[in-house]
Amino acid sequence: MSSSAKHLQSIDAGHYKNTAGSATEIMPIPDLVKISMSQHIGAPCKPLVSKGDTVKVGQLIGDTDAFVSAPIHSSVSGTVKAIETQRSAVGGEDTLVVIEPDKKQELCEDIKVPEVENLEGFVKAIRASGLVGLGGASFPTHIKFNPRNIDDVHTLIVNAAECEPFITSDHRLMLEDTQDLIDGMVLVMKYIGLDEGYIGIEENKPDAIALLDKMLAEQGHDNIHTFTLQARYPKGAERVLVYEITGKHMAAGVLPADLGVILSNVTSIAFVGKYFRTGIPLTSKRMTVDGDAVNQPKNIIAPIGTMISDVVEFCGGYKTPPKKILMGGPMMGRAIFSDQMPIVKNNNAILVFSKEKATIPEETACINCGRCHAACPFNLIPTALADAYEERDAEKLDELQVMQCMECGSCSYVCPARRPLGFLNKLGKGVVKEAGIK
Repeated sequence: MSSSAKHLQSIDAGHYKNTAGSATEIMPIPDLVKISMSQHIGAPCKPLVSKGDTVKVGQLIGDTDAFVSAPIHSSVSGTVKAIETQRSAVGGEDTLVVIEPDKKQELCEDIKVPEVENLEGFVKAIRASGLVGLGGASFPTHIKFNPRNIDDVHTLIVNAAECEPFITSDHRLMLEDTQDLIDGMVLVMKYIGLDEGYIGIEENKPDAIALLDKMLAEQGHDNIHTFTLQARYPKGAERVLVYEITGKHMAAGVLPADLGVILSNVTSIAFVGKYFRTGIPLTSKRMTVDGDAVNQPKNIIAPIGTMISDVVEFCGGYKTPPKKILMGGPMMGRAIFSDQMPIVKNNNAILVFSKEKATIPEETACINCGRCHAACPFNLIPTALADAYEERDAEKLDELQVMQCMECGSCSYVCPARRPLGFLNKLGKGVVKEAGIK
């Protein structure tokens, strides 16, 4: 083995990028989709269709007048069978538009390639596409692309770090939809008026870095660059990434635009390029399916609204009864209570683990080793925060800067006592908010 190969092998140790070499497979249209009306931060959409209606791919089926929102489109052609509610992954009630596909995938007649001349038209087109942050946060992208201090922003940062273990869907996108990514960056920079663009990629994706560098050079994009990051979690976190590329510190509550930066996930930016090429709104999602309880780990593209059970079935079904199913990565993903839940816009992975892999050892006493503090990207003291939470001491939690925690879970991961320190910080934030401390 060459020295470079050994280096990359050591980099990937513990990252479990099992599907990095697996080309994306397009999943067949399922027999039923359930499209959520709550697929973004902000106000949920209201269904614009009723039981018995015929719909086509890309047809608008949900929207709202609320400012923080994004419209929702049908991912299939077929017939609306029901409008129903279901408990969501976050615990609330979710409205679902249930559609029986006809498997024809007929496009809506309203679909056309956007024609825009200025930022206002660009932002309007992005909203019409239904785009939200596809890296996990699901913040409506048209709002991000139109900051109030737009004259002060000058740099586009594309988050292609993909630092969570197991997930490789962004990696495959960079290899398979490279031109869409470049075109999306060019469009965003043109209409927002940005001078420079950076693609932050961890060093364990050398093939993506090499391909992007080659294509950017060939096409003469001198103001767009790849930026190689150390392959270490959580390099893909917003505040960490802004610091790595610009050297600017971004405190909690500060937006990237306040530091002159527009920051967006690589999948979101690539979608912009594709949307302005095809006119088709956001109706499908690329994701990684992995974990020791699934038979055939894969990268797939599935219609939004596909049931997780159907996704797993496409990947060979369960190898062993699942103990835990995650939407997202093992560090910041969300555990769900059933596989009878639909794929939503910001799903980048479905991870399925057996009892052996999913069982967390019993918590023991803190030994004051300091590993949690050393692991925290913002030098917080998780043990002190946990003590303050146990006392429900809002002032102490605020003094210890609990609101700076981005809930990356690094402290919980390294804790030899297996204390759920990251989760306790999340609860501590609630204590501070309830106390009305600003």
